[in-house]
Amino acid sequence: MTTSTDAPVRHAGQRIVPVRPRRPEGGARRTTANLTLGAGHTTRVLALAVLTVAALIWLLPMAWALLTAFKSEADASDPVHWIRPAHGFTLQAFSMVWERGDLPLWMLNSFLVSAAVTVITVLVSAMAGYAFSRTLFAGRKWLFALTVAAVLVPPQILIVPWFEQMLTLHLLDTYAAVILPQTVAPVMVFILKKHFDSLPVELEEAARIDGAGHWRIFWSVLLPLSRPMLAAVGIFVFIGAWNNFLWPFVSTSDPSLMTLPVGITTVKDAYGIQYAQSMASAVLAALPLVAAFVFFQRHIVKSVATTGLGGQ
Repeated sequence: MTTSTDAPVRHAGQRIVPVRPRRPEGGARRTTANLTLGAGHTTRVLALAVLTVAALIWLLPMAWALLTAFKSEADASDPVHWIRPAHGFTLQAFSMVWERGDLPLWMLNSFLVSAAVTVITVLVSAMAGYAFSRTLFAGRKWLFALTVAAVLVPPQILIVPWFEQMLTLHLLDTYAAVILPQTVAPVMVFILKKHFDSLPVELEEAARIDGAGHWRIFWSVLLPLSRPMLAAVGIFVFIGAWNNFLWPFVSTSDPSLMTLPVGITTVKDAYGIQYAQSMASAVLAALPLVAAFVFFQRHIVKSVATTGLGGQ
């Protein structure tokens, strides 16, 4: 007659001694490791100190730009009172930039272009990633290898071919000319393909038993599970489209189609470089991106955690 491994066993003339379960031979010992800052107190203090110094170094240019934006032009070029201006802080630079340019129109154009680029890029990249991950077709490996190789091509090399294409299609000085070339994002296809590879195949098999096809599986099964990753990809695409200067500058000459980075360069003064106005323009251009990142930052953290990049 056998007894359970965790039940106490009484021997003649002895007290009750609980029998502990034996560890299986070759079994790994469960350990708890702090993957972020280390387990020891000294290690955590050193890690926090290094991270604090790195954060301060990263924030220093941003702090300098913010301080300069709230100075007058005379104080902005004063190296002595660079922290606290001699004449105090002022909003003069912001008012000058707002009066000399058409910031509301430029911001609207940037938002429309960035939103369109984000929606098209995320949708096309997700469909391409699903096709590479879940379907079999002739030339699949070679086409995916070509997509990965396209990641190494700098966008600046494609400026002339893009311009010739838009000229041939008579799309120059239109929103389409600014939007369409920016939707080509091989790196996003690669990221989403790897993400779809990590999803359980059993979900797809269960949907196929219920009669679902590729589109139904993609739209109703895999996309809802990929919301954090899609949000993270969308944020990075939106930021890249918002900050893009070269292609909107080349593809448009109509002032009514200028995006914010292009329009800000037209705000100049006859007296040379105006540091306060330049920094004020940069701050105004960065505000929408900061708001978008703050609003969607939990999606970025969740996407990193659920894809194994966070040490899980």
